[in-house]
Amino acid sequence: MRNKALLRIAITGPESTGKTTLAQALADHFQTVWTPEYARTYLDTLDRAYAFNDLEQIARGQLKWEAEYGAKARRFLFCDTDLLVLKVWSEYKYGRCAPFILEALRQQPYALHILCGTDVPWEYDPLRENPGEREELYGIYLAELQGMGLPYLEVQGSLEERLAAVADVIK
Repeated sequence: MRNKALLRIAITGPESTGKTTLAQALADHFQTVWTPEYARTYLDTLDRAYAFNDLEQIARGQLKWEAEYGAKARRFLFCDTDLLVLKVWSEYKYGRCAPFILEALRQQPYALHILCGTDVPWEYDPLRENPGEREELYGIYLAELQGMGLPYLEVQGSLEERLAAVADVIK
């Protein structure tokens, strides 16, 4: 059963823009929990290169984790990634997106999306693929949020600046 008083806040944007760091900091600040990115766990256990069909499995795992962590959250649940990340990535890499992801994205009850800026240095990680396309991808995320009419906040700067901007908006 979903806690209706719980406000879910999605941290979204291109790779290596500080989503995980911000989700953790927000959860600490508001004394609640955050939902990790399921894709990392899924991909770390995969014994092959991921494919288009894996993205739907990742989406299902992310939603399951959000439900599980949401049951433990107090007032806010900060989600390190959301299905918008899977939609953007799927369409960027494969030129299409699974219907399940599109439908689930339309039904997600996020009170706010935090779009992380690309002003932090890109850091190598074996799961990251696009250090040179972050600006292009950022523009895609922004257009998607605007096109879907979703409430969002763009954040840039240091972790402290990002945390303060989000805290000001959601208090």
